[in-house]
Amino acid sequence: MKSFTLLALKQFATFIIMICVLVSVIFTGFGSIIEHKHKNVSSAVNQFLTSNLVSESKLLSRQLKNGLDVEKLVIQKMDSTNLYSFKEKNNHVALAGLFEQIGLTSKTSTITNKDNDLKVTFKASHYEEYKVLQQLLIAAIIIPLAAALLSIILLKGSVNRIYRKTSETITDVIHNYVRKNDNQANPDWSKLPDEFSDTISALSALSSHVDKQSNELKQSAEKIMDEAYKDTVTGLANRNRFVQYFDEKRLNEKSNEFGVLAIIRCSELMKINHAKGYQEGDKYVIDVAEIISAVAGTYSNSRIFRLNGSDFGVVIPNIAPKESERFAQNLQSKFNEYQKFSEIDSVAYTGLVAYDVSKPLGEMLALADTAISLAQSSQMNGWFIQKESSVLENVSASYGNQNWRQVIDDVLTNTRVSLLHQPIQPTSRSSKAYSEVLARFKTAEGQILPTASFLSMAEKLDKIVDVDKVIIEKCLDQIKAKNLTDQYFGINITPKTAQNEQFMIWLERRLLKDANIANKLIFEVTEYGLQQNIQASKRFIDMIHRVGARITVERFGVGMTSFKFFRDLKPDFIKMDGSYTRDIDEDKNNQYFMRLMVDLAHRIGVTVFAECVETQEEKHVLEQLLIDGTQGYFIGKPSAL
Repeated sequence: MKSFTLLALKQFATFIIMICVLVSVIFTGFGSIIEHKHKNVSSAVNQFLTSNLVSESKLLSRQLKNGLDVEKLVIQKMDSTNLYSFKEKNNHVALAGLFEQIGLTSKTSTITNKDNDLKVTFKASHYEEYKVLQQLLIAAIIIPLAAALLSIILLKGSVNRIYRKTSETITDVIHNYVRKNDNQANPDWSKLPDEFSDTISALSALSSHVDKQSNELKQSAEKIMDEAYKDTVTGLANRNRFVQYFDEKRLNEKSNEFGVLAIIRCSELMKINHAKGYQEGDKYVIDVAEIISAVAGTYSNSRIFRLNGSDFGVVIPNIAPKESERFAQNLQSKFNEYQKFSEIDSVAYTGLVAYDVSKPLGEMLALADTAISLAQSSQMNGWFIQKESSVLENVSASYGNQNWRQVIDDVLTNTRVSLLHQPIQPTSRSSKAYSEVLARFKTAEGQILPTASFLSMAEKLDKIVDVDKVIIEKCLDQIKAKNLTDQYFGINITPKTAQNEQFMIWLERRLLKDANIANKLIFEVTEYGLQQNIQASKRFIDMIHRVGARITVERFGVGMTSFKFFRDLKPDFIKMDGSYTRDIDEDKNNQYFMRLMVDLAHRIGVTVFAECVETQEEKHVLEQLLIDGTQGYFIGKPSAL
C-alpha cells in the first residue's frame, strides 16, 4: 500500500506538471492575441482620426464605438475638453481580474491628432478572449485532473490485481514448499512475474535461510532426542526408547514381528555400590553391557536397552525358542568367565519370554521378571525361559516366589550362611571402631546366591526376620568358637526386623545369654529404616543399649532426618553414605557437608565413620575433616570371619 501511494503521488505530480505546461502555453498564446488586438484597435483609431469624419465628433464617437471592440473610449480636444466618454459595465468574466493581474490585458492608450485638435483614449475589450481563455483553462485543469484520477483508479485496480495474483502465487509456492518431501527441491519462484525479480531474489535467499535453520533445528532435535533416549553410563538406549520401540511396532499395522525379549539383571550392583563405590558399580554395569552387546550383536536387528540401574532389555526379532536358549547359554558362559576375574558372587541373571507385538508390554515384563526369579534360584548366572503366560494368573502367580521360598527355607534350615568381615579403620587412637560382618548365602550345591536378590526375596516372602536371626546366631557362634571376644563386630539388621516386637524380645534374651559378647556388638540400621517407625526404632535402640550393645545409623545423609531425632534416639555411631565419600577430594560441597555433619555429631557425642573409601586422596581428606573412622576397599577388603 505504501508503494501504491508513492506511485499515485508520482502519477498525480505528472498530471500537475502537464496542467502547468498547458496553462503556460495557453497564457503565452493569449498574450500574443491580446497584443495583436491592441495593435489592431490602435491602427483603427488612427484611421478614424485621419478620416473626413473627425469634424463631426458625434459621428466620430459613434463610428469608433461601433467599429472598435473597446471597453473604454474617451474623445477629447487637445485641451482635455471631453467630447465623448464610454466605459463598458458588467461585461467581465469571472477570471478577468486574475488575467489582468498576470498581464493578460491591453494598456490604456491615447492617440492624438493635432491637425484636428483631437485625442482619443481607449482600452481594447477582451471579453470574448477572456471567455475563451477561461474555458480553455478550466478544460486544461479539469480534463488532466479527471484523467489523473481515472488513471490512479485504474492503477490502483491494476496494482491490486497484480498484488493479489502475486500474493496467491507466493502463497501457493510457499504452501507447496511447506508440504514438500525432504527430497524435493527448493520453491519454484519462476512463477512470479519478472517485475518481482528483487522479491524473487529475496524469497530465494529466505528459503535458503529457512532450509539452513530447519536443518540445524532438525539436527539439534535429533541430538536432544538421542540424549533423551540414551543411557549416560553405557551409551545404550534407555527405558524411554524401549517403550517407544514397542509402541512403534504396535502402531505399525503391517508389523507381525515376533521373537524373544530377554531381561538381564545385574545381581551385584547394589552390593558393589555399597562396598566399593559407585565408580566400581558403573564399571561393573559397563562390563555387563559389553558382554550383552557382544553376544546379542551376532543376531541381526537385535536391540539392547538399559531399563534401569540393574536391568538390561534385549529384543531379538524373528528367532525360534531353541535359538533363544543358545543365546542365554552364551550369555551365561560369558558371565561365568567374567566372574572368574572379579571378586563378586555372581554377575547377572537372565529371564526370557517369547513375544509378539500384539502382546501388552507390561505382561511381557511381568513374565520376564518371574523368569529371573526362577533363574536366580537355579544356578550361578542362570537363565530361564518363561514360555507360558499362565504364570501371571492367580492360581500360579506365586510359582517363582515358591521356588525362592524353597531356596530360602533350605538356607535357614541348614544354616547355609558364611560370614565375612570388613574393618573400619580408626583415624586416631582415641577413636572407637569395629569390623562390619557381611553375610553370604549358598545353595545346597554350594553355589553363592546373589546377596541383594536373596535378601529382597526374603523380605518379600516375610522370611527376613528368620534370616537376620540366623546371621546373628552364626556370628555369635563364630565369635565364641574363634575366641574373638576382644574384638568389636557390626551386624546389619533390616528395618523390618528391627521394628518387629517378637524379634526384639528374642534378641534381648539372646544377648543377655552371652552378655560378655553383647557389649562387643554394634547393630547397623539404615537411616531410612529408622524413620519408618520412630517409636519402634526408639524401643529397639533402648533395648540394644540395655544389654550393653551399640547402634550405628548407616547410609546417613540420604534422608531428611534432623539431629533432634538422633539426639532423642541416641545412636552411638553414624556411617555416612558412600555418595558423600566418592571423589570427596575434588568435591568441595561434599567436604563442607561432611565437616558440618562431623561437627554436629561430635557435639551430641556421636562417632562418625565414612564408607566406600577407595583412594588415598579420599582417606586423606576425610582425616582432615576429623572423621573418626574409614571403611572401604582401600582400607581393607572383606575376608572370612
